[in-house]
Amino acid sequence: MSVNLRKDPRDLLPGFIDWFEEPFFTLRPYLGQAIRIEDYTEDGHYMIRAEVPGIDPEKDLEVTVVHGCLVISAHRSGSAEDKHRSEFRYGSVGRAIQLPAGADSDDVAAEYDHGLLTVKVGLKTEQKGQAKQIRVTSGK
Repeated sequence: MSVNLRKDPRDLLPGFIDWFEEPFFTLRPYLGQAIRIEDYTEDGHYMIRAEVPGIDPEKDLEVTVVHGCLVISAHRSGSAEDKHRSEFRYGSVGRAIQLPAGADSDDVAAEYDHGLLTVKVGLKTEQKGQAKQIRVTSGK
């Protein structure tokens, strides 16, 4: 499960934009840019791939683990000029992803390549215990 960083965690109901994200995707510049992600489990690791193009990962990207959440923050800035016009873009984006149960916050690695951030979080192997039968008594 993931959430945009702009949201107030005390909200009782999610925003309407979250319910209908795709039809309103064109409004995204006015609502704050979200980082698109995909997550999956592979070889005992929780994998997250995030699209964060157009940044210098050493200066503009921060990945942290706080209270069972992986937080990705990036700041974009840049400009392009030619003979007849100039264009600039800037802004901050962020995303918080709740880590699954058993995630090892000490076993996290991140790699950035051509606009794609890949984060690999180790999953602790759980010892599955024996099933324990519970006797149910009647109050009569």
